[in-house]
Amino acid sequence: MGSNIAENSLKPVRAEDFAKFGMAAYRAPSLYQPHRLREAIRDAHEGKIPPLMGYFMGLPSPPVAKMVAMFGFDVVWVDWEHSAMSVETMTQMVYDVQFCSEGRSAALVRVPGHGHENIGFALDAGASVVLPQVETVEQAKHICSAAKFGRKARGTRSAPPARWFPGVSDQTCDPSKTLHTNLNQQAAIIIQIESLEGIKNLDAILTECGDQIDSVWLGSLDARISMDLQGGGILGVENEWQDAVAVFESALAKHNMPASGLAFGPPEMKAILSKGRSMIFGSADMMGLMSAVGELQQTRQDFPAKDHSKIFKQI
Repeated sequence: MGSNIAENSLKPVRAEDFAKFGMAAYRAPSLYQPHRLREAIRDAHEGKIPPLMGYFMGLPSPPVAKMVAMFGFDVVWVDWEHSAMSVETMTQMVYDVQFCSEGRSAALVRVPGHGHENIGFALDAGASVVLPQVETVEQAKHICSAAKFGRKARGTRSAPPARWFPGVSDQTCDPSKTLHTNLNQQAAIIIQIESLEGIKNLDAILTECGDQIDSVWLGSLDARISMDLQGGGILGVENEWQDAVAVFESALAKHNMPASGLAFGPPEMKAILSKGRSMIFGSADMMGLMSAVGELQQTRQDFPAKDHSKIFKQI
């Protein structure tokens, strides 16, 4: 399949290709490169393919990444922002996701902060990136510049000399363009709006940088806390919160910008949380671990205290 992907990487992905191959239909000629996630997000946004299904990895664990890579999720989130992991661990997890899935899963790294070097580390590993706590046009411009190569893309990203080797891992999706222009067009940039200031500035951010931002995520927990509201999700009922969500959604509609987010819980809750989202994260490592709490409680009920001293018989 790898050769077919390389030969057909310029062709638009058909719904039947995505149904059969998953994100492998959007993979680059080399799995050391980012998938064509920009294109996949836009295709999902326009209804050409179903929403992308994501898995949220909050644990800094390459062995877990190897397991998750076999499950068939379109995108696997590596949470570098809130995990105690090194650059080496993050890079290994990106490789585990993309290589162990044979390209059926694309890695997406949430970068800690907006540091130019950290954005480069994640992209150099072959992932697309999530940038948290974006509040201003200036921050968005910095992020997009750090994530792009070359003057035409308003980029200041440094080209890594020991990452893509000639004739080995530098094959391009579009042979008519340079490797670095291809990489610009492959890796997605997702920004998280996590404060009232960011919500108010989103229209201006997308006006200036909307051609380089590929999806927007409303970080409702941090946004609500920034507004001195009780922590919680997007379903808050306070008038000021509802007004803020309306401003957020209006900016997305104005700029025809894809949205992404979490959608945990029973089907009716997922339907609400996934509204308008073309990339949905409905599974997570910590949610799986938390299910053990309920299992423990049920097990305690199933096994009350009893005298075990007379259970076994001596022969």
